[in-house]
Amino acid sequence: MTQLHGDDKEDGFPEWEDRIKANVAGEVRRRRKEMGWSAQDLADQCERLGHPVPRNVIANMESGRRASLPLVDVMVLAAALKTYPPCLIFPVGYVDQTQELPFQDLVPTWDALRRFTGEQDVPGHDAGLVPDFEAHADLVCTALAALEEEERARFTAEAATSPAQQEDAEGRRAKHADQGISAKYNLRYLRRGLRDNGATPPDLPPALADVDPHEVDTNSTPEERL
Repeated sequence: MTQLHGDDKEDGFPEWEDRIKANVAGEVRRRRKEMGWSAQDLADQCERLGHPVPRNVIANMESGRRASLPLVDVMVLAAALKTYPPCLIFPVGYVDQTQELPFQDLVPTWDALRRFTGEQDVPGHDAGLVPDFEAHADLVCTALAALEEEERARFTAEAATSPAQQEDAEGRRAKHADQGISAKYNLRYLRRGLRDNGATPPDLPPALADVDPHEVDTNSTPEERL
């Protein structure tokens, strides 16, 4: 297990915090130099993004003199350096091992990153609605692909020069139409479940606007609701 050391013992802070800050500082410095930027160039880019991180703050961070590392700074530094915040915290390939939490053993940085992003399940941890949103994205892709293939098969059927070609194209059109209907049905069910949980489903592309049923006008007749 990792122990407290030096000033860490006096301040009561575990080595873990220093390690995470060192991960970020090292990766910021590496990417900055890779892009041919000075600390001032990086500071200017952060300011353009709307959250200034002054040059001296960047210099102190890279040299290990900065006492704190706010999450918002990590987010804007990552955007400025055209990477992702988790890649600064867990620099895969540049830091072999790291700690996920204080007093824990060192683990491969790749494993730590996958657990941090939720790509690797952790027993007992709640992923929230992330799996639902991932399933939603998959269904949207399936539905759009089915619509595209259905339209392609319809065009092929209309342009067919023989009954056999037309029959084959019509069969493929019907198959893709069924796939699209199934994906839309599952999307509608999933989106309803998200709303029932008090969540807002992702936006739908225009081609799938019919997935969400229109609000029913209670003053309309049953025939008008069709």
